[in-house]
Amino acid sequence: MEFLFLGPLVVRSDDSEVTISAPRQRVVLTTLLLSPNKVVPVDRIARFVWENPLPPSAAATVRTYVMRLRQVLGKAGAERILTRAPGYLLQAAEDETDLGRFHAHRRAAKRLVERDDLPGAVAELDQGLGLWRNDPFLDVPSLRLRDSEGVQLRELRLQALGWRMDMQLTLQRHAELLPELRQIVCEQPFNEAFVGRLMLALARAGQQPEALELYRRTRADLIGEFGMEPGNDLREIQGRILRAEAGSAPAVAVRAGPYPVRDEPAVPEEVEMPLPAQLPPAVHDFTGRDPETRELAALLTSPASPAPVAVITGGPGVGKTSLLLRAAHAARGDFPDGQLYASLKDNHGRPADPADVAGRFLVGLGVPEPSVPIGGADRLAFYRSAIARRRVLVVLDDVTSGSQMGPLMPGSGDSRVLVSSRCHLVDADWFRTIQLAVLDDDESFGLLAGIIGREQTDAAPEAVRWIVRACSGMPLALRVAGLRLQLAHRTRRKLDALARRLADPQRILDELQFGELAVRTALDRAYDDLAAHGRNGTDLRLVLRRLGMIPPRCIRPPTVGALLECTPERAEELLDDLVDAHLLRAEDGGCYQMPWLIWVHARERMYREELSGYYIAAVERLTRYRRTISKPSCYSCQPQRWIAGAVALAEYRI
Repeated sequence: MEFLFLGPLVVRSDDSEVTISAPRQRVVLTTLLLSPNKVVPVDRIARFVWENPLPPSAAATVRTYVMRLRQVLGKAGAERILTRAPGYLLQAAEDETDLGRFHAHRRAAKRLVERDDLPGAVAELDQGLGLWRNDPFLDVPSLRLRDSEGVQLRELRLQALGWRMDMQLTLQRHAELLPELRQIVCEQPFNEAFVGRLMLALARAGQQPEALELYRRTRADLIGEFGMEPGNDLREIQGRILRAEAGSAPAVAVRAGPYPVRDEPAVPEEVEMPLPAQLPPAVHDFTGRDPETRELAALLTSPASPAPVAVITGGPGVGKTSLLLRAAHAARGDFPDGQLYASLKDNHGRPADPADVAGRFLVGLGVPEPSVPIGGADRLAFYRSAIARRRVLVVLDDVTSGSQMGPLMPGSGDSRVLVSSRCHLVDADWFRTIQLAVLDDDESFGLLAGIIGREQTDAAPEAVRWIVRACSGMPLALRVAGLRLQLAHRTRRKLDALARRLADPQRILDELQFGELAVRTALDRAYDDLAAHGRNGTDLRLVLRRLGMIPPRCIRPPTVGALLECTPERAEELLDDLVDAHLLRAEDGGCYQMPWLIWVHARERMYREELSGYYIAAVERLTRYRRTISKPSCYSCQPQRWIAGAVALAEYRI
């Protein structure tokens, strides 16, 4: 018989295909095939057949599925599935499964490399990789199977693919590699190993500018998505290309076995797991935040620290993740049992399940995946037990609420937790909050100079002052501006041009974008998060965008009450809610101020989402309110200014 699961599940017997139509029977068979000639416990099979929770009759139902599977496979297939306590064993020779044949080709390639026969090794790996018809378990309906075993198998394929490409680069076959490498990098733009191979292949093919552009684009994407710089290997390849050394050595030295050859992708239990070191790289051009850095160091490393948890909070683009990673890397030497890291939002902005995060942490701590409890409550309890006697640094990025953070807190022990959150989490005795403000002018200048060079900023000080003022002290905006200027051949001229464009409120958000790194994206996320934080059913997104009708300086509750048709007391509550979301600042004298870039974004959202009739009615209300004001307390409160602004906006929108 022949069993194929590197793609859709296929079973062949005597040159005919056996159809296994029942979805759960396919799950059972695939689970047995992953460990051929080994006993697979019934409870492990059940974990893949059902999502949480398991039915009370799971064991009995698995036995029924196995019985029906034997019937479908016929006599020859049924004899292969043996009952062995505490589960079942499927007998299959290595050449009867596509995964087994794949491992055989990898071992053959290893032997050929040891004899310095690289062309033969490449041919063996080509045959092995040709067995992959698609993603493994493509038609096997088990999310847990695809997320655990499937991920390991895909990683196994990428390892073999990378090994083969390294040998092809050594053999100077860079031209034939280019189409395949382009496709892989398009599918996995953050896989630095393949980005580096593509850069080398491009450079050796005489396309050095495209290779360097690929590096710049990848760096911008990594900073925008994860707030991190490329790794040392990728930076070294860029340096070699700049020095015209791309053809001097392969991307990775070819060894007899750069990747371990195992009979199955799971890590054997007897292999000692390394200590978790999951922190992403820190930002290399970090500037300022000295008081906050010292306070975090004291909270994380001092034995007498009053709080085991430090929370970094602040507005969008203010550098929470950058400070988080800087502080975590600085303190990692004080945590001998390792560092755990997780972002509590996925790529689509959805909050992560704390139980899923705890499961990943347990695997990182060395707990075998089959031993991780299925139930969420049991998994979280197991996680707290696992770190109770360890000193671990737990780093949680982009936490959305206290209820999401709470289950991942250590119950006892010497571990510390470092958190970043855009939300204002309620203070308690067991954690300390550090709120980030925007950078001051000197720090903003230092960050920009660190990216484009001090000699460039000194050459055009007036333009730099305008750029710093337009970026409003937001590190993200300054980094985007610096990256754009870094590409300019005549930086001084570019500084003047960028300063003029940033002075235009209609263009500033379009200008503050570099690849996937965009200020507008950060502000959009903060805006969307407001939907979950309004009180008494009020949508704070509506409040924020309507504040775009009035100047951002010295916003007062009576003015907002007239704008929103509510009492000044209710308007003050709504403004305080926006302060808690770090989108407004409360000033002395009952005044509120909106940062410039946030106001520009609020006005943009207002143009896009408000109906024209609202402007007319709002202007009428503001005009009536104007007549009630006798002596404004400050220039920015003068009704003529915000009434004129509102009328202009209404005319523009209509």
